[in-house]
Amino acid sequence: MTDLATAPASTVEQVDAPPGRKRRRLDRETTLMLVVPPILVVLAFIGYVVWRQNATLTGAELEQLKWSQVWSLIGQHARLTFVSSVLVVLVAVPLGIALTRGPIRKFSPFVVAFANAGQGAPSVGLIVLLAIWLGYGFWTAVISLTVYGLLPVLRNTITGLDGIDPTLVEAGRGLGMSSTAVLLRVELPLAVPVIMAGVRTALVLVVGTATLATFINGGGLGAILQTGISLFLPKLMVAGAVLVALLALLIEWLGRVLELVARPKGL
Repeated sequence: MTDLATAPASTVEQVDAPPGRKRRRLDRETTLMLVVPPILVVLAFIGYVVWRQNATLTGAELEQLKWSQVWSLIGQHARLTFVSSVLVVLVAVPLGIALTRGPIRKFSPFVVAFANAGQGAPSVGLIVLLAIWLGYGFWTAVISLTVYGLLPVLRNTITGLDGIDPTLVEAGRGLGMSSTAVLLRVELPLAVPVIMAGVRTALVLVVGTATLATFINGGGLGAILQTGISLFLPKLMVAGAVLVALLALLIEWLGRVLELVARPKGL
């Protein structure tokens, strides 16, 4: 039996790192992107707490910035973002897959052009129009945000699938895989990084646009901004903007983590 102390380096490496248990190595840039944003968010929120505890505020400002109100609005904003983002993925990814298959493929440029035009429209106009049609409330805001966030995921799904090397697809078929198996085991895993980049972009769009939900009684942190603008209270406007920005940074960071976790090993 070969002693490990005198075994060749290659043998020791095989013992230390058996096949199937390779660790995912992160480069320095990726590590910084995962570590720095949450630290900055925490530090900025601590700064907000210190300011809030020591600031001289009017009655209206105190009412809007009391902690029970702030946490309630953050919860509403996060719920709007989460539900809308899940719906975006459930709609955009299957639609993007369908638009890269068979005869439906020819409609892909028209669908993407339509989605581009839809996102080019002012978000507040879309929200108000849907509110007039469907009524005010949470679900109307969710539908508006879902429509607004579709484009990045739809476009990236199509781009990711179209960018796969055709020889890999043919290799899968050559192994006897069905079209569905090739899609699930070859094409989607290879397209995941591109799709997840679109999901992360959609998350940022949705969390920012969700501030407008307050205009149709959809809830969210936009209520603080609306009150500050209506009563011309600069402190309230700045506080609302800071809270929205911190939540957006946190959700964007969560999107990066999700993108890294979903990325297949070796890509």
